[in-house]
Amino acid sequence: MVLSALAAANPHPRTELRYRTPWQLLVAAVLSAQTTDRQVNRVTEQLFAKYPGPEEMAALTPEALAEEIKNVGLFRAKSRHLVAAAKTVVECYGGKVPSATEELMSLPGVGRKTANVVISNAFGVPALAVDTHVFRVANRLGLAQAKTPEEAESQLTGIIPREMWSDAHHWLILHGRYTCTARSPRCEQCPVSTACDHYKHRKSPAGKKGKMNT
Repeated sequence: MVLSALAAANPHPRTELRYRTPWQLLVAAVLSAQTTDRQVNRVTEQLFAKYPGPEEMAALTPEALAEEIKNVGLFRAKSRHLVAAAKTVVECYGGKVPSATEELMSLPGVGRKTANVVISNAFGVPALAVDTHVFRVANRLGLAQAKTPEEAESQLTGIIPREMWSDAHHWLILHGRYTCTARSPRCEQCPVSTACDHYKHRKSPAGKKGKMNT
């Protein structure tokens, strides 16, 4: 019921990160940690015009790349990771981004969430990346009862058909980004509030009392 309602509101979901190649998506996904997709797109528009592929980025120093991406969070650490990842892709994979989760996660700065984003969007492999939005929304809606993103991914992929994993990721992340926000969720505008554990608690006498005491 929950996913059906989210699907009706957004029948053709897609990532908001802008990219042309798997490498560019990988870079954008790494940059998106603790940074909005909108800001990442502003940075990558100029970055990809100058350094479109791993070969160009591998030729940079981390310090030079840091200057190019200084408007995103954690830019110094990300610049080190991306230069190292670019060199690995060039030297070990012939300049082609690997499409296997384990190989992607072997690249510097690439965790499971980023790997899932890449294989899902760039290669069409069913995957359900769990970021802070997906984690929050899944727990609020009662789709998961998880303490870690890994637990949330395991629980979600256990109840959602494999062919829906990629779309479910987009439905949950976009719902969390624009409706089920962290601090002030727009419950009155939510198409799935009647099925939401978090909303039911907020509307209950105990939930209202707790809200008044905060």
